[in-house]
Amino acid sequence: MQPAFWTTCARREYECPTVRKNATGVRNPQMVQNPAVPTVVSRPYAGAADLPAVLALWPACRHAAWQTDFPAPSDLTELLQAPAATTGGAQVWVDEQGAVWAYALVDGDANLWFDRTPQAAEGEMDDELVAWGLTRASSLAAGSGEAAVLDTSCRAEDARRIALLIRCGFQAQPVRTLRFVRSLAEPIPAPSMPAGYTIRSIMGESEVPALVTLHRAAFGTGRMTDAERLAWMRTPDYDPGLDLVAVAPDGSLAAYCFCAIHAEDNLLRGRCDGFTDPLATHPEHQGRGLARALLCEGMARLRNRGVERALLGTRSDNLAMQAAARAAGYTVESERLWFRWQAPTAVAP
Repeated sequence: MQPAFWTTCARREYECPTVRKNATGVRNPQMVQNPAVPTVVSRPYAGAADLPAVLALWPACRHAAWQTDFPAPSDLTELLQAPAATTGGAQVWVDEQGAVWAYALVDGDANLWFDRTPQAAEGEMDDELVAWGLTRASSLAAGSGEAAVLDTSCRAEDARRIALLIRCGFQAQPVRTLRFVRSLAEPIPAPSMPAGYTIRSIMGESEVPALVTLHRAAFGTGRMTDAERLAWMRTPDYDPGLDLVAVAPDGSLAAYCFCAIHAEDNLLRGRCDGFTDPLATHPEHQGRGLARALLCEGMARLRNRGVERALLGTRSDNLAMQAAARAAGYTVESERLWFRWQAPTAVAP
């Protein structure tokens, strides 16, 4: 999976809803003159009952050129169903009729995702959403004994969101996320594998422990769990024929490429896109062209399913992944900047 972003075109004028302080004490109200404008309050996300309304915000909240940005509806569904969201990590803003005007969530990696309907004027509600995220991060940190940290991101050209984050105390980080795209109308090279290596689809859930071990080694992290990998494989859009691995001569898993087609997202966008990420290679097998080979195999399988464009994302400091993407014919479509808020360090008396 990859914040909802705002257009940088001329500011549009909207009536601002009255935002009242709720039981959690998020902020003070800002009253408006028009009594017909609804009062909006925040409350915890109510799970499946709120999901359709939150997803319905998505098309109006996105600039037309940013429709592929994370989180798309399929990503947002996954985020809102994760334990981090269902245990107090998601909030919605609703009017007297129960209509959802905005949402915010802090995921399991301490990333803040938020958006609101364009009918809500910028400023007051934007500050509400970010303030809730900071409160949530501080609460989680207090329970863990660690310093409160919160990350979020936006398009490099989203001047409005950047100004909001800086105003709220976030600082720009050096690493960016690069979105690569490749037309599948162009010729796709056949995968070129080193001697003894093969590409195949995974052999079901029995391979999950080996996939988790591979992921952890490739990314140098302990965060991936069997349950998280299984969750990828139990979504409605999961296609086992697109869950690819490169197998080493000794039979171990050397690399993987998790390809996917999100039908609902494509329907909303009016596109036919597919994804060829995440992709990872075990350190013992890097430098052998496995990433490029998996990308070529993934693109061919996506095209056979009617996909017109392949997308992938990677960090700006992952030069090996960028090289593999470019070697497979991908080009950079967009950049996202990352910002971090960190609670002030207490000064010892």
